[in-house]
Amino acid sequence: MTSGAKTVTVFLTVLCGLLLTIVAICGNWPWWAWSALVALLLGVPLLITKIAGIRRRSLPPELTPYLPPVPVERREEQISHVSLPSAWEDYDFLFSATVRWCPTGKPAEEPIVNPAGLAVEAVLKRARAITKDREPGWASFVQHELSGALSRMQPEPTGHLQAMAEAITLTLSEHDQERLSSLASVRKDKAVWEHQRKYEQSKREYLGDDVLKDTGSAVVWWLAKNDDQVHKAVEDLGLLAQLTSAANDTDVPERLLHLLSPPNAEDAEPEEADSLGTADQPLGQTGSTADHFDAFLQGMGLEAGDVRRGILTRQIAEILVTQDRHETAEELLRLFDAPTTPFNDDFDMNSATGDSSGP
Repeated sequence: MTSGAKTVTVFLTVLCGLLLTIVAICGNWPWWAWSALVALLLGVPLLITKIAGIRRRSLPPELTPYLPPVPVERREEQISHVSLPSAWEDYDFLFSATVRWCPTGKPAEEPIVNPAGLAVEAVLKRARAITKDREPGWASFVQHELSGALSRMQPEPTGHLQAMAEAITLTLSEHDQERLSSLASVRKDKAVWEHQRKYEQSKREYLGDDVLKDTGSAVVWWLAKNDDQVHKAVEDLGLLAQLTSAANDTDVPERLLHLLSPPNAEDAEPEEADSLGTADQPLGQTGSTADHFDAFLQGMGLEAGDVRRGILTRQIAEILVTQDRHETAEELLRLFDAPTTPFNDDFDMNSATGDSSGP
């Protein structure tokens, strides 16, 4: 019998006793009536309680599933930014959640002082078993995975509590996220560079080993690109032969030398000039320094007997002496510094050569 039923029984007994006592006093009952009164005071409350118990147990079995469930006492604990390992060393996840638990009803040999600690420990162990094998770049995906894995109440190792987690968030620190973004950019750039390098390498192999393998291959390749310009291909045979030889670092075959274009007229002009000579010089001779200097003086309009010829000759001789061309300076002074010039008394060979030991 519960405490509520006991309270009702006592209350009914006292109430019935008061009512029957008042009635007996007013009615002047005999002694046997008092005996019946005592029996009623003890029997009626017991009868009422028994009837109430029978009615309480008379609920049909088919209605039992629709009874409201017995309320379960649950508690919760907030945890925030707990580090959990990832598959990469030094890159930890930051785990936040609301941990909920309830007792299992198992008798404990020792009193549980901090059930929240047991529940949090159980949830973190379950979460760690998942995150330690996940890459840090998949934080948002792993968050949803944890939300599903930790959404069920499961007993913790001691068996006294059941624990779960909800409102889960899983992130990385700001610096780790920046490092991952930088690494991703480098990997992408490297992949692009590798593709470009392979493309260039393939292109070189195609040109070197196939297109420019020999002149015939180059001609076939050219015709494939320009199949409607056969005459142009014939005109460019020499150019293709040179290109093929350069690509293979070899000389143009003798059988194709006649296809090469002759040197330009501009390139031949210096050789022709050397072979033809000047108007005042025999063919095939280059002339001496004195001859060239005489032509230079005449080109300047300084004819023989002009005083300026001696002046210019001395200036040129001084320059030649500074360049250690003494013999040339002597030759020019002897031929072009006429004795009749007024400068002969002030300039002699010793002064031109820088020698002051003469008489």
